[in-house]
Amino acid sequence: MISPIGRLQMKTFAMILAGTALALTGASAVSAQTRQEKNEARLAKMLEGRVAGEPTSCITTLRSSTDLKVIDYVGIVYDAGDTIWVSRPNNPRSLTWTDIPIFDRFGSQLCKQDITRTIDQNGRFTGVVFMGDFVPYRKG
Repeated sequence: MISPIGRLQMKTFAMILAGTALALTGASAVSAQTRQEKNEARLAKMLEGRVAGEPTSCITTLRSSTDLKVIDYVGIVYDAGDTIWVSRPNNPRSLTWTDIPIFDRFGSQLCKQDITRTIDQNGRFTGVVFMGDFVPYRKG
């Protein structure tokens, strides 16, 4: 049988644990929001002096894969020289800088309908990303 003082101590401990869990969840959400805001600013800097064009569902990628960058919680950027293409996933938090996108193409172009899987730097599967249209940004 647990004494009344023991019950009070258990309830207090449970409340402390619940409060800690809430605080950590809130801190994590703030951290993620801050990371997304920081990376949105990073993308804006990359696109300075460029004008957005008409979105398209597919693009031709002729250059090397090093011209493809994942921007944390924002999207995938493909630098084609004169044009920078930006595709934002349905869930931007599904992409982090440690992700390496693997595109299962169904043709010669990179399309939003292609299956985009991600692996980490150790080659472990981390998820599937559903990309949006590719928006071209050209120098204005």
